[in-house]
Amino acid sequence: MSWTTPDLCDRFPDVAVAEPLFRSFGGHAAFSGPIATVRCLEDNSRVRELALLPGDGRVLVVDGQGSLRHALLGDQVAAQAVANGWAGVLIHGCVRDVEVLATLPLGVFALAACPRRTEKRGLGDVGVPVNFAGVAFVPGHWLYADGNGVLLSAAPLSPDVAGAAA
Repeated sequence: MSWTTPDLCDRFPDVAVAEPLFRSFGGHAAFSGPIATVRCLEDNSRVRELALLPGDGRVLVVDGQGSLRHALLGDQVAAQAVANGWAGVLIHGCVRDVEVLATLPLGVFALAACPRRTEKRGLGDVGVPVNFAGVAFVPGHWLYADGNGVLLSAAPLSPDVAGAAA
């Protein structure tokens, strides 16, 4: 990694900064990429479908509407995301199987952990702008996340940031 979110904020002061709501659960503490979105409530059917598609280094942003009642990502779907080249997952909701998530080469940020599995009703919207944490997550825009926070930009930011950690 040749960047940190503080360095990116210093170099690009107009980036959008998400409210600090998220905890890191994945094996990669920092990740970035173009955004793909899902809006769902306590049903990860669409999350699973996208994890099966080529990720091409994208970040899956899941608007679980802040629900803490069901996990929207667990070890099986996360392993599929890794196998298909996703860079990370940001969930406005919960994850489970946190011990396994921590071993996978995937960035995973979420609000919390919840052991209850998702409902499977085939519901959810894919590829729509979603809003939470005080910012808009737009498909195709870029997300940068590390232990300092989550940034959003309409275009990729230069990874060549002076003073950035390696």
